[in-house]
Amino acid sequence: MDVPKEKAAPESPDENLAAGAASARSQVLAGFKAELPLAVGTIPFGLIYGALALGTGLPASAAQAMSSIVFAGSAQFISAQLLGQSTPAIVVIITAGMINLRHALYSASVAPYLQHLPSRWKYVLAYLLTDEAYAVTITHYQKESRFSGVGNKHWFFLSAGLTLWITWQASTAVGVFLGAAIPSGWSLDFTLALTFIGLLVPNLKDRAGAAAALIAGVCAVLAVGLPIKLGLVLASFVGIAAGMWVEARK
Repeated sequence: MDVPKEKAAPESPDENLAAGAASARSQVLAGFKAELPLAVGTIPFGLIYGALALGTGLPASAAQAMSSIVFAGSAQFISAQLLGQSTPAIVVIITAGMINLRHALYSASVAPYLQHLPSRWKYVLAYLLTDEAYAVTITHYQKESRFSGVGNKHWFFLSAGLTLWITWQASTAVGVFLGAAIPSGWSLDFTLALTFIGLLVPNLKDRAGAAAALIAGVCAVLAVGLPIKLGLVLASFVGIAAGMWVEARK
């Protein structure tokens, strides 16, 4: 005769709480480890931004505040240059907004994994959503099924985002300090072009991207004489249209 198996005792609330805390800690550590190499790679850009922002005439406090509030490298670079040239605020806002449109796609991509979270979590994670944080987070999320193991994985996102945020703020502050020590006769304008070339070239992986970059560059040069820097906005639209056309033909 089979002996009935003894039922396992249900876990106590304290055991569940301890298990959840351990899971959250492991996610935080994993997010930090995944993001750290990318965060280190952003340090030179933070240094250049801090020095360049000062070189364009922005006060040190404004340069640092932009890193804290905007928290988007490419948008900060172009905004600092435009503000240094007394460009109207509406043009600066439109240009920065267009540069950051890709974040809407990032948001749509991670949304299914975050829909169970309360609004306060979503606000914080939205602020920390950057190229680098998205790259490691979406890879981490996709390792498991969308509908299993959701648990505490938002702690991974938080840790990755904070790792990059702290690195960016620190590198900006050092760049601002070094920029203040650079003689005014040393022009740093060339660093902006070099920085964007360094950001752009590694991402030109297909014909559509190459066409968008080439056409936008040519258009920006031809439209440089337009008032209030509207050539940049026009070049952005033309470049996007060119990339979409090439992609559609393919």
